[in-house]
Amino acid sequence: MALASPLESIESAVIWLLVVFSVATWGLALLKGVQFGRLKAQDRKFHKQFWAASSLDSAAELAETQPGAAARVAQAGYAAIQVGETPHAADLSQAINHQDRLERALRQQIVRERRSLETGLAVVASIGSTSPFIGLFGTVWGIMEALKGISAAGSASLETVAGPIGAALVATGVGIAVAVPAVLVYNYFLRRLKLTAADLDDFAHDFYSLAQKNSFRVLLHPTLNKTTASNPQKVKEAS
Repeated sequence: MALASPLESIESAVIWLLVVFSVATWGLALLKGVQFGRLKAQDRKFHKQFWAASSLDSAAELAETQPGAAARVAQAGYAAIQVGETPHAADLSQAINHQDRLERALRQQIVRERRSLETGLAVVASIGSTSPFIGLFGTVWGIMEALKGISAAGSASLETVAGPIGAALVATGVGIAVAVPAVLVYNYFLRRLKLTAADLDDFAHDFYSLAQKNSFRVLLHPTLNKTTASNPQKVKEAS
């Protein structure tokens, strides 16, 4: 069955809109799959190297050089508890207790990572929840137009009724066909998001314990101190 022009009727416009929703759903599913897959590989590599380090101080360089959500959480933690001679050692952020700064920095960075991973999921959820009703609207409109045509024709035979009514019901079928994959995609990536956030929470607790063992102080490598000093906005955001 060839799709009619979206300008031909409301029913055709609804079907074309649902086709666009379907393309958007599968496109977002592909993008989120790549995003979560890449993030999982990056975090696995970082965890392996981080826990192989001899100390919290020696692992600091990994947070600066490795990509991934866990590395960024660690980087925010290091920025919160670093000590040393820096041009920003006397600002207000350094006046806050290091234990409180670390806890807040880890929590804020995890929230940032969640926001990044949540991008696009609201669109998929909206498509899944509204597509059946949009399809139903197209069906109702199509039936109304079909009844007008039947009334104008002055005949209510099966041949006259079945064609227009059947064509109108296509919109509902398309709406359901679009909604089901969208709901499945949303639920799948929502669970992936929760698992990733739980892993970040676990790593943040472990990092906090290591920092507590170091009295919430860490002396970064001179080159890392230089990098942090040249980018104070990044430290401010993490803290």
